[in-house]
Amino acid sequence: MDEKYSVKQFIKDIGLFFKGATDFDRKSKGMLEKEASYEMDYFMLLCYADLLGLPLPLNYYTLEILPYLAEDMDNWLGRMVDRKSMWEEKGSDYDFDV
Repeated sequence: MDEKYSVKQFIKDIGLFFKGATDFDRKSKGMLEKEASYEMDYFMLLCYADLLGLPLPLNYYTLEILPYLAEDMDNWLGRMVDRKSMWEEKGSDYDFDV
């Protein structure tokens, strides 16, 4: 009885090992969240670059979506001010020394 239990436990442990070794869900989810954050930052930069001192001719039209993005505005401004260059950021994602 004890021998069967240990074989079953061993098979269960092997199954858990392979499940963990091939579980890319957590890593891919983190990568997708990071890319979504970058895309949101780029969108906000495109719409509200005038807040950072870059002139935009579309100010009037982007004010219409301001109420929807107002919650993220302070966080976005902080990220843009403290941000490294785009090349350094993308290079660090792939372990390049830029």
